[in-house]
Amino acid sequence: MPYKPSPPSNHRTFSFLLLLFLLFSAANAAGDKKRQRFKEAPKFYNSPNCPTLPPNDDISNSTCSNDSDADNNDDDVSVVHVAMTLDAAYLRGSMAAILSVLQHSSCPENIRFHFVASSAADRDSLRSTLSGSFPYLKFQIYPFDAAAVAGLISTSIRAALDCPLNYARNYLADTLPACVRRVVYLDSDLVLVDDIAKLAATPLPNGAVLAAPEYCNANFTSYFTPTFWSNPSLSLTFAGRRACYFNTGVMVMDLARWRVGAYTEKIVDWMELQKRIRIYELGSLPPFLLVFAGNIAPVDHRWNQHGLGGDNFRGLCRDLHPGPVSLLHWSGKGKPWARLDANRPCPLDALWAPYDLLQTLFVLES
Repeated sequence: MPYKPSPPSNHRTFSFLLLLFLLFSAANAAGDKKRQRFKEAPKFYNSPNCPTLPPNDDISNSTCSNDSDADNNDDDVSVVHVAMTLDAAYLRGSMAAILSVLQHSSCPENIRFHFVASSAADRDSLRSTLSGSFPYLKFQIYPFDAAAVAGLISTSIRAALDCPLNYARNYLADTLPACVRRVVYLDSDLVLVDDIAKLAATPLPNGAVLAAPEYCNANFTSYFTPTFWSNPSLSLTFAGRRACYFNTGVMVMDLARWRVGAYTEKIVDWMELQKRIRIYELGSLPPFLLVFAGNIAPVDHRWNQHGLGGDNFRGLCRDLHPGPVSLLHWSGKGKPWARLDANRPCPLDALWAPYDLLQTLFVLES
């Protein structure tokens, strides 16, 4: 009598399916992050009291619609310009940040996004991804010459901080159109829970070039090496300035004043000195502190509840700072999407999860 194999048991079937799932998951995890697929976000509409912009406008002919005069402290900003960097490694965070900006804006159709990306291949892929998830988004992607800045970068305490794109904020005044005066710069590891127009309207009095929340209780000396502080010609840089730490992941920037003051060149000068004499350890932040600390316009701390990613070594869970919250920022080593994927989330990562647009494995497509 010929042999007839018995039907597999439920246990064997489950084991086989589990093995297939694990193999598929591993293949996806090892694959290129550019293959991430994202859901389409809903369209957000202006409230009735929003300023009216020209009909059928797009990013090319509305870039200069922001006619507010920062010198006169005019806070009526009809168009909010937002600048961010884009790359495959942080794309999931960027998509969540964009969604949070639009969702909490009273005039989302009046927001213009300016994205900076490195390679041409990345720009094409990123443009397709953005258009797929945000079909109505008004945006432009600008090239960034990573090779030009790579030679200025010194190794820091965490390899991720040495990515050339981290330094793109230094060059926004040269990258964005000359008619863009005021821009809100945002990192990719944050979400807003308030209207970005309030942040964009921050006054920049007395010729201030940028505004950001300051933290004057931080140990400012720790951001520079003993070599820096022991050299009078260097340490006197802060003479007469109430120099306080500020996080460069959230800034309101007056690019017109930046251009007039040649601030990119000033930052580059400090980076070149760092290559000769090691005066700091932490990536792109210290050059900003050297140029701007003590000379920035204040912003309420609610607009940068930073450090939620923990320190730059261990990425431990942290709580919110006391006070109200308008922006949650996972600066530091730990990123909420990575901790959620690893099933080791911090409590506050649950506040990021609703903005995650990543397509999950079991989403059925029509």
